[in-house]
Amino acid sequence: MACGAFPPRLSNRRGGPFRDTCEEHPVTTTSDRPQPVPTTEPPPPPALATIPSEPPIPTGWAALRPLVLRIHFYAGVLVAPFLAVVSLTGLAYVFSPQLNSVLYADELHLGLHTGAPRPLDEQVVAALAAHPDGTLASLVVPADPDRTTGVVLAVPGLAEDVQRTVYIDPYTATVRGALDTWLDTPPAQTTLDGLHRNLLLGEPGRIYSELAASWLWVLVLGGLVLWIGRTVGHRRARRAAALLLPPVSARPGRRRLLGWHGVTGAWLTVALLFISATGLTWSTYAGDRFSAMVTAVHGSSLQLAAEPVPVPVGATAVPLQGVLDTARVAGLAGPLKLTVPDEAGAVFAVEESADNWPVQRDKVAVDPYTGQITETVLWRDFPVMAKLTTIGILAHMGSLFGLVSQLALAALAVGLLTMLVWGYRMWWLRHPTRVDPRPLAGREALRTLSQPVGFAVVVATVAVGWFLPVLGVSLVVFLLADAALGAVSRRRSSKA
Repeated sequence: MACGAFPPRLSNRRGGPFRDTCEEHPVTTTSDRPQPVPTTEPPPPPALATIPSEPPIPTGWAALRPLVLRIHFYAGVLVAPFLAVVSLTGLAYVFSPQLNSVLYADELHLGLHTGAPRPLDEQVVAALAAHPDGTLASLVVPADPDRTTGVVLAVPGLAEDVQRTVYIDPYTATVRGALDTWLDTPPAQTTLDGLHRNLLLGEPGRIYSELAASWLWVLVLGGLVLWIGRTVGHRRARRAAALLLPPVSARPGRRRLLGWHGVTGAWLTVALLFISATGLTWSTYAGDRFSAMVTAVHGSSLQLAAEPVPVPVGATAVPLQGVLDTARVAGLAGPLKLTVPDEAGAVFAVEESADNWPVQRDKVAVDPYTGQITETVLWRDFPVMAKLTTIGILAHMGSLFGLVSQLALAALAVGLLTMLVWGYRMWWLRHPTRVDPRPLAGREALRTLSQPVGFAVVVATVAVGWFLPVLGVSLVVFLLADAALGAVSRRRSSKA
């Protein structure tokens, strides 16, 4: 309201004159107000852009996990077919003793019999009469009284290391049959052994089984480390359960498959590592490395020196039955193999040949003219390395504890085959053509390692590759193929 709109009051409440408010607070118009002086200062400069720092180099398990995951995944996909063949052929071979009993019942087993066994010399005469083109090489004398004696003959025209075994009824000295054998094993077992060892392709085919054995321990240890790393985040009370108990309550899908795959692998780790190690001991290239190492530490099996003896004038060889009796008196027990000398002055060699527990490998050399023992080698004197190797091979073959070993190896083979199927199924669910695939560890996993860790990985890889040549060569091929695929992928991405 403008000044003068109301009459001025004469006094205020206290009796004093009331001042005109317009005098004390004059009203100003907009034009009378002071205007702000425009500034010519430039606007403040924009904030400097922050330069992102390089991500820290991962250390410890975080650095190694992508590399382990990549090797486990891709090597598993590529080596799994070889492992499947090894498992299937091994599963068939482990029950070869039962198969022999069915296929060769007439040759191997006796029916009703009475009386005492006939001397070995009579049994050999019967075998040579039925096969006059053969030359006596050895005798396989069973401990089981219900089994036949094997008279092993060297026959011209047979393949290398193949001989003809004539099976004799020891109670009647009559021929029950004859089979061409390899290392005293019947044909069916020899075929299954060849399938498992080299796919019946001879020496070149042994690469396949050595490849499987060389990669098996890598995949097992890598998978175990990945599985432990995956479950280590659980609370301590649940950690053991997550490692060793299958995810029965998980929903069907890749996560559930991964759980079963990891738990089964954890349970089978020790057995699979054992199968890998024992399989490598008689492989072509790694087996040579292993033999050289065992020889260097004086851990090889003890053998008879079998030094020849002087030939007395007019002397004749002692009976075969006498040589066997001498070995029995010396303490040799169970099934025995008697090797016949092939030249004058050479000695008889008799050794225990049981393949079950307790393992015995006692050996004696017998003078062919006097029947006296000239040398003795006892199992208890074998080096520890030699004992472990022998026991490991027998366990690998499924003969160490009889049917128990066979069933255990069969379960192991089925478990490995099941893990391979689960692995391929998980790979399919994660295939790039599927919806929302999660990325796998990149090809730069090795480059992201720190220099000390990367150097240690390279040195360890070279050392393992030297000891396991098939593993080393296949790893190089894998890395080259992976690099080539990466180059193709980058080229396609740049053209897109």
